[in-house]
Amino acid sequence: MDPVRNPYAPGAGQRPPELAGRGRELDVFDIVLERIARGRPERSLMLTGLRGVGKTVLLNTLRSQAINRLWGSGKIEARPDQSLRRPVAAALHMAVRELAPRHRAPDRIDAFLGVLKAFAQRSAPTGRGGSAPKLRDRWQPGIDVPAASGRADSGDIEIDLVELLSDAAAVASDVGTGIAVFIDEMQDLGPEDVSALCAACHELSQLGAPLIVVGAGLPHLPAVLSAAKSYSERLFRYQRIDRLDRIAADQALCAPAEREDVEYEQKALDLLYEKSGGYPYFVQAYGKATWDHAPRSPITAADVRVAAPEAEAELAVGFFGSRFERATPAEREYMRAMATLSLVEGESGGPVRDDMDAAVPTAEIARALGRKPASLSPARDALIKKGLIYSGERGTVAFTVPHFGRYLRTQPA
Repeated sequence: MDPVRNPYAPGAGQRPPELAGRGRELDVFDIVLERIARGRPERSLMLTGLRGVGKTVLLNTLRSQAINRLWGSGKIEARPDQSLRRPVAAALHMAVRELAPRHRAPDRIDAFLGVLKAFAQRSAPTGRGGSAPKLRDRWQPGIDVPAASGRADSGDIEIDLVELLSDAAAVASDVGTGIAVFIDEMQDLGPEDVSALCAACHELSQLGAPLIVVGAGLPHLPAVLSAAKSYSERLFRYQRIDRLDRIAADQALCAPAEREDVEYEQKALDLLYEKSGGYPYFVQAYGKATWDHAPRSPITAADVRVAAPEAEAELAVGFFGSRFERATPAEREYMRAMATLSLVEGESGGPVRDDMDAAVPTAEIARALGRKPASLSPARDALIKKGLIYSGERGTVAFTVPHFGRYLRTQPA
């Protein structure tokens, strides 16, 4: 098979050649955009799921839908060491620039940009002892108008964000469209920023303003939002992005192959689904390796077996290994205990199965390690901050990365 014609794309956030199994999410967002365009009330949207299920790809696709409807849009990636102010200011600057050519009153655009500049400048960090920030830490928005005074510049992120987003929505309303702000890795926002974002979305929904936030994050994102504002459970529309079912996984493999006049034998598809577990990133990784090793069409199960070690080696280095290397010895010990506990006996005494993506009680981890639960809290908290595990509910933890337990059991102690 010609490797140049290989259609598969196992990249971080890289759109696969066939976005299979996400039709429902795309249809739901189309309805959201249409309802807002007609002045109907709608909630902002939160996508949750493990790493490798295609949240970023879906987020980018939803943004394309908004752009196709002539909405203003901006996207940011949250970071635990960065305030929301500067990135959200940059995202809104991009969104309003898209709307500006269609606005009949340039003064209104300038007035908003003045508020935006004032909001952004409040984010400048200070050094030790209150020293001025370094040049590299300052956001240079390229806004020629002077900063406004008395609007979105109080220094209280919750007050300022409500005012800023309200003004941005008013600009969009002037041109008969909307603004969508897309936030990836949303669970990494600080508590104050999460609280401010919830308050702003609450205000916008009450006003029926044409601005929505579309966030993507790990499975515990709903808990993060709920801890910030109790009403967040009703404030957002939550969509769990999970592994592909068998039909969608086969479509992700077969549709791009058919466009290259290549076919798969049924047993090859059976084995590819078994290897990938239906996770989109793994589907692409195994599909790419199998294509490169297959001598001809149709692709057979034997081709998959030959190619699988290469796909697994690449995943071990780039997908699993890079994360494993970030953990300390104590944190690795904690994760290995989790991986061991994910091996459970089947029903009615059946064979042991690998329940690799299930939550594990923290008390059982402590018991397996012969330690008191409190003594393991530092390791657990550090792993959560590093994004390697998450706590979906009190007293349990799970891996953020699918198949990570299986990988850990292959690593030497």
